Amino acid sequence: MGGFASKRSATASGCGGAGPSAALPLLPDAHRHRLRRGALHLAPRRSQRRSTPFFSNLLGDLVSGATPESLPVPSDDGACDHLLGLALPSLALASTSGKTVDLSKVEGRLIVYCYPMTGKPGVPLPAGWEEIPGAKGCTPEACGFRDLAKELEELGATVFGLSTQSREDQAEAKSRLELPFDLLSDRDLAFANALRLPTFEAGGRKLLKRLTLVAGDGRISKVFYPVFPPGEHAAEVVAWLRSPAG
Repeated sequence: MGGFASKRSATASGCGGAGPSAALPLLPDAHRHRLRRGALHLAPRRSQRRSTPFFSNLLGDLVSGATPESLPVPSDDGACDHLLGLALPSLALASTSGKTVDLSKVEGRLIVYCYPMTGKPGVPLPAGWEEIPGAKGCTPEACGFRDLAKELEELGATVFGLSTQSREDQAEAKSRLELPFDLLSDRDLAFANALRLPTFEAGGRKLLKRLTLVAGDGRISKVFYPVFPPGEHAAEVVAWLRSPAG
C-alpha cells in the first residue's frame, strides 16, 4: 500500500509498498517531473494535499503501484453479518497517544477503521502480500481519513485506526503519515476476539481483515465490510454520515 513521502517512505509506508509504477498517467507536468525525479520524495504541498484527498490518494497509489485496478478484490464472506447492534467491548487498548482507550466509553459518534498492517520502512512485507485480497491499501486508507479529518470532525465523528500491530509500529506510522487521529493496538486480539472480527494469517501473524465500525454511545450502528478500494473508503464513510441513513 503506498502513501506520500515527505517524511514518508513510499516503498514501505503502507501495507504493500513497492517501487513506482512503470508508466505514469496524465498528471500535471510538475507532478510528473517529481515522480520521475524520485518517487521517494514525492511531497505535495500540505495545503494541496489536505484539500484534494482524491488526488492525494491517487499519487500515493501510483508511488506504490497499488492502483485499485491492480488489487485483488475482497469478497463479502458474511464474517461481519453479526456485528450490527452489538455493544463495543470494554477493553483498554494501547493508543499512539501513550495512553489507553476504552472504545465503549467514547461518547458520541465513533469511527473505528480496522486494517491489517501498515508497512515499516526497511522491513519486508509478508511473502505474497500483494496477492491477498484486501491486504494491500493501508496507507491510502489512512491518508484518506487524514485528508477528510476536518469533514469527519464537523460531522461529529471521532476517528481511530485499529490493527494488531504494536503501539511502537503504529506510532511510527502515525508520525510518518502525519495522522491527526490516534491508532489503537489490539496486539493480543482481545478486541477482535470479543467481537469475533474476521482475521487472516500472513508472515506467521494473525491480522485483521479490513473493515470499519461506526458506533454511537458504545453500540455498533453501521459496518463497512469488505472495504474496497481502501483509498476511497474515507470518502465513502463521509458520504454515509451525510446521508439520511447516517
